[in-house]
Amino acid sequence: MPEDKVTVIGGGLAGCEAAWQIARAGIPVVLYEMRPDTMTPAHRSGDLAELVCSNSLGSRLPDRATGLLQAELRMLDSLIMRVAERTAVPAGGALAVDRRAFAGLITEQIAGHPLIELRRCELSSPPTDGLCVVCTGPLTSPAMEGALAEINGRDHLFFFDAMAPVVEADSLDQSICFRASRRQQEGEGDYLNCPFDREEYDRFIEALLEAERIPLPDFESVEDPRFFEGCLPIEEAARRGPQTLAFGPLRPVGLRDPRTGRRPHAVVQLRRDNLAGTLYNLVGFQTNLRWGEQERVFRMIPGLAKASFASFGQMHRNTFIDAPRCLGSGLESRFRSGLYVAGQLAGVEGYLGSVGTGCLAGRNAVRRLRGLPPLNLPPETMLGALLRYLSATAFDRFQPVKANFGLLPPLAEPIRKKRERFAALARRSLELFGQ
Repeated sequence: MPEDKVTVIGGGLAGCEAAWQIARAGIPVVLYEMRPDTMTPAHRSGDLAELVCSNSLGSRLPDRATGLLQAELRMLDSLIMRVAERTAVPAGGALAVDRRAFAGLITEQIAGHPLIELRRCELSSPPTDGLCVVCTGPLTSPAMEGALAEINGRDHLFFFDAMAPVVEADSLDQSICFRASRRQQEGEGDYLNCPFDREEYDRFIEALLEAERIPLPDFESVEDPRFFEGCLPIEEAARRGPQTLAFGPLRPVGLRDPRTGRRPHAVVQLRRDNLAGTLYNLVGFQTNLRWGEQERVFRMIPGLAKASFASFGQMHRNTFIDAPRCLGSGLESRFRSGLYVAGQLAGVEGYLGSVGTGCLAGRNAVRRLRGLPPLNLPPETMLGALLRYLSATAFDRFQPVKANFGLLPPLAEPIRKKRERFAALARRSLELFGQ
């Protein structure tokens, strides 16, 4: 591979962002994506940047971690953020997209760029010459996983991740479901809400705990599977206590059932999954129940008695490297010069974390070609804090992390109220980011 050309492996969010950032700097890119010839357990198409878990990129609000990260990515001229805005669907204060339109437009932009060569085939290992950014994601193939483990000199870790089901809008009982967003004072709101009273909720939890699950594949069988807390299967959360869901993803704060005028005991929220509004996903309902059990149990949710499922939830293995021991501050491997790792494989969680690390890995590959030092953002910025976590975490057992304000250094003058403190942290981050 010529030194002035960069290889990017993986056409997910991180890979597409990395390839775009490299190409926009005038450097040719070869982007490898194994789909659709070789599919994964989670993907359904050959489109680049396909969203397989949720269609939401998180809150837009400036005092939320995802809102801050979105702002930083816009300042870096992120392709993913640009396309997300163009394909956004109503989701209250969140940035959610039409999955198909989003992935289709990303594919069009990448395939149509004159400096990006898209190759639809699987690589079993990174090339040994030239610069390479590996963004193969949580479903990295066994061959690539083995090659990376050999390069880094350490075994990979893993955890289990899950996806939520999607239902057809015209199959929902609109006399029960009501439209509202939590804490939204005006307008209808962008979510459909399915309200439980206490008895309905108790019966649902009982059925959920008794439902049959899909056995984990033999090669993934462990006595104590490590679930990622940010994407915990709904049935696993229910095992932690009968009211866990009512105080978690089903909390009814800020919602009133128009039939009774009272706050329900619990609420399942449905978020629009496409621009046409024909599909809705069950927010927080990642699951590993058998498909027949999903139909039986989830139809116990008020308003979903006759629900038609466009897709069912499922669980899959997520792979990531031991980033603090394997990566430097610029996302370059400590064990092979010129090899960068980004996205969930690098140990970030959430779509925006993948986009951000892909963006920085791509930019650092360009800087290396031009003889410049890596771009190391201030730790007071959200992206800078994420990179510091990946390269300098001292835990014995590294775990993936999502963007959160706990990663940022404290303010010089403490602020007690959380929302005001987060807003101040965000202002400081953006001021530093723009310098």
